[in-house]
Amino acid sequence: VQLQASGGGLVQAGGSLRLSCATSDRTFSTYTMAWFRQAPGKEREFVGAISWSGISIYYADSVKGRFTISRDNAKNTVYLQMNSLKPEDTAVYYCAAARFFSGSYTDRGQYPYWGRGTLVTVSS
Repeated sequence: VQLQASGGGLVQAGGSLRLSCATSDRTFSTYTMAWFRQAPGKEREFVGAISWSGISIYYADSVKGRFTISRDNAKNTVYLQMNSLKPEDTAVYYCAAARFFSGSYTDRGQYPYWGRGTLVTVSS
């Protein structure tokens, strides 16, 4: 599965951005999709995930109430709506895909497919 993330950019604190992650793979609707982020000098961390059906959605505590994950299986695309952005949200954001889990959905090692990442910079 080849994933392409887009939508990053520079935004002021308190602003919003919407990231997209698209694929041409017709099996997209069978994958759990997740967003991770990696800030400079830090490890890649879980942001959120959405089940293949869109019914189950999970968020990291640091973004809960500010970020929203959604998907459109007809368009083979998953979205990350980010509101009330803070400087500490500055990171490269990656989308990831997995069908099967032997561990936690928050573990980046559970995802075999990754997009290249898109940079989000939040200025204070």
